Amino acid sequence: MSLSPDARVDLTRFWSTIERSAEIGQGRPGGLSRLTLTDADREMRDVFRGWCEEAGLTVEIDAMGSIFGRRDGTDSGLPPILIGSHLDTQVNGGRFDGIAGVLAGLEVVRSLNDAGHVTRRPIEVVNWTNEEGARFSPPMVASGVFVGAYDLGWAHDLMAEDGARFGDELARIGYDGPRPCRAGEIDAYFELHIEQGPILDLEKRQVGVVTGGYPSHGMRVTFRGRTAHTGPTPMDLRHNALIAGARWLTAVDDIGWEFAVHDGKATGSRLAAWPNKAGILSETAECVADVRHPDPATARVMAERMRRAAHAAAAMAGCGIEIEDEWTWGGDIFDAELVDLVRDEAVRQGWNWRDIQSQAGHDAYFLARHCAAAMIFTPCRGGITHNNEESCEPEDFRAGLNMLLHAVVRRADR
Repeated sequence: MSLSPDARVDLTRFWSTIERSAEIGQGRPGGLSRLTLTDADREMRDVFRGWCEEAGLTVEIDAMGSIFGRRDGTDSGLPPILIGSHLDTQVNGGRFDGIAGVLAGLEVVRSLNDAGHVTRRPIEVVNWTNEEGARFSPPMVASGVFVGAYDLGWAHDLMAEDGARFGDELARIGYDGPRPCRAGEIDAYFELHIEQGPILDLEKRQVGVVTGGYPSHGMRVTFRGRTAHTGPTPMDLRHNALIAGARWLTAVDDIGWEFAVHDGKATGSRLAAWPNKAGILSETAECVADVRHPDPATARVMAERMRRAAHAAAAMAGCGIEIEDEWTWGGDIFDAELVDLVRDEAVRQGWNWRDIQSQAGHDAYFLARHCAAAMIFTPCRGGITHNNEESCEPEDFRAGLNMLLHAVVRRADR
């Protein structure tokens, strides 16, 4: 039987999963601090896995710890439809970022079960490991390995500030899975996400159809100096890595302000120095920064300015420099046909919608390198995100969830 065009998700049931998630890994009041591969992450994974099994999904774990819940289709030899996002959060994270997308996939499956509809193609609901990068840098590392952007061994060797190794933590929490972390043939990937910006809320829109992402360029840089006493060491003999890092990050911030008139942004997001104590110059400083702009050419100019500023900061502080990692995301990466499908559902169902660009990174960016991909944005109050005051109401998800349900079914049944 075909799915009725009037079929709708169970919003109350979806919200109950959001509420249960919000009990696991609580941080500041109202928020979450569920860093990847911690005990809280394991607890959430176990709960999600149980929900998948209750919904009749076959659960597999890959070598990066990502969880795949598969619902077979009537022709299960066909490439599957993936619906995914992440369950890990920032240190001061909210209750919805990423989480809503994973649980939206689960709600699609539950709604199909309610309707007794089996799609032609299989559907897989995915929780990607370490999307945030809050404990292990870089972000979106599991989806990156999945599509071949990163090497599995390199990812397993990533180290956290607490001294933990990624691969060891996977094994410790019991999520070092046997499924290869390698994308086979995939028909399409869908990701629902809160906007993480103020546009939908400001314009009182019910939903956003994501057409692409701001081109973004990031770097992780280590400056290397030499410890010395802060008192007797002459200025011309100092090699203070902390100062090199601070100079670079303020220079990156200046780049952002220079291009801000056309919505350019530049961020110095991390400075971790050692020893970082009074009375001694720091030997090392690890820094992370990124730039982004809606125009790809301008984003590239900003990225080159960021790179040159790093070398200039090292020279001014008398330090060495190593660019440990670089990444580029965004642009016109989403499949036009899939975006049209999502937009058609917004029109057909009568929602108040708009086209919108993503200004943040998402696992969908990596999946778009491998298969057709599209995203749906739902509003969040004031655009506050990566913050314990991140706020949504059940009604904020009604349009996006129902668009996702029907867009997935139309793609899966073709």
